[in-house]
Amino acid sequence: MIRSNKPRNLRLAGLGGMTLGLILSAMPVAAQSANPAYAAARAAGQIGEQIDGYLGFPSSPSADVRRTAEDVNIKRRAIYAERASATHSTQEDYAFTTACRLILKTRPGEKYQAPDGSWHTRTAEAPLRDPKCAAADTAPN
Repeated sequence: MIRSNKPRNLRLAGLGGMTLGLILSAMPVAAQSANPAYAAARAAGQIGEQIDGYLGFPSSPSADVRRTAEDVNIKRRAIYAERASATHSTQEDYAFTTACRLILKTRPGEKYQAPDGSWHTRTAEAPLRDPKCAAADTAPN
């Protein structure tokens, strides 16, 4: 008797999709930390976390710094689109929620954008964040 592997293959495909989702969710962090140009630009205050979930420029960047940030932002955009669809939210809402968390995770000396759009350097104090971030802090990823 010949057995079909169809159900097993479907289960494996489902697991592959979940694994891919987890990998994609972690990709911006992994890609950023593995990129020495990103780390150097962030440490130098040439790039920072924006309130919209993307990297921005507190001052006019060099072409290399701009390319580095754009590369990270392209990856983030793809992840935001995928995760927004999975969580039945908009890409903008998912990016905003992520921005709240990324700004909270900045370290002293790093740049971030305040709710009014101005750039700040993180101190030991909590960063200035949009009041709506309180709800985002408890939202599922």
